[in-house]
Amino acid sequence: MRALKISPTPNKPEIAVAPSPAVARILQVVLWMAGTLLSFSAVAVAIRTLAGALSVFEILAARSFVGLVTLLSLGIARAPLRRSLSLRRIRLHIARNTIHFVGQYLWALGVTLLPLATVFSLEFTMPAFTVLLAALTLGERLTPSRIGVVLFGLVGTLVIVRPGLATFQPMALLIILAAFSFALSLVLLKRLTTTESGYAIVFFMNLIQLPLGLAGSDPLFFLRLDAVGFLAMVALGFFGLTAHYCTAKAFAVGDASLAVPIDFLRLPLIAVVGWLLYGERLDPSVFAGSALIIAGILWNLDAEARTARTSE
Repeated sequence: MRALKISPTPNKPEIAVAPSPAVARILQVVLWMAGTLLSFSAVAVAIRTLAGALSVFEILAARSFVGLVTLLSLGIARAPLRRSLSLRRIRLHIARNTIHFVGQYLWALGVTLLPLATVFSLEFTMPAFTVLLAALTLGERLTPSRIGVVLFGLVGTLVIVRPGLATFQPMALLIILAAFSFALSLVLLKRLTTTESGYAIVFFMNLIQLPLGLAGSDPLFFLRLDAVGFLAMVALGFFGLTAHYCTAKAFAVGDASLAVPIDFLRLPLIAVVGWLLYGERLDPSVFAGSALIIAGILWNLDAEARTARTSE
């Protein structure tokens, strides 16, 4: 009698569950903002490198010049990019970039005169300004987690910087004014993303801000650059482009109130960069403040994901 051979039941393949569209959008916002964080940190290093040879106006002109040349080259090579350019919202482009240029000037001046961690921490009043302005002008929701992530970020910033009389000097107040300028420009950026491509936004940014930078510059400033300075100028233009492109893409996918608080992570990142490259002091307060910042961001992202799942 032949024994009956029973074949083992094959294992069922595991089915990967794709995130819902709303959760996928949140993940996209996080990834685009990660690109923003890394790019702005590289921009700060490039500005520090150029500060010995160029004025702030010249640094901003160099950034816009390299960016504009790069964008024109891409536009010549790719017709769809050229077709995305339009003058239909040129007044909003001009308003946004004039305000942004003022913020850039004040911020770049602070980078050359204050410790990087101090500049970035004071700049992080910007997410609070942005969340409030977005609620007032764009109608975005002020949820408990969105308010909470701003509060966690601000407390984490204070833990890292431990502000005192040395921090709150006139230059520090200019950085806060720069932060408000950035917040206002971001709200206008969010309006632009409803109709404009990322390419068009950064193209008009460089086109409008180049003459503003040249207005206070020596026309032959580039002749003062050595090989290191030239590479820093190229890096400044490139990472300036990627920073604003990533931000525009993040804003096109999600609310400004969701994207901007992630920028708090730039502070612990730049504190480490300042320690590695310039010997700026790095103490346990950086890690304690970073933990608060990260906790607030994770809370907000989890709350946004839960809300997104229940609303589908």
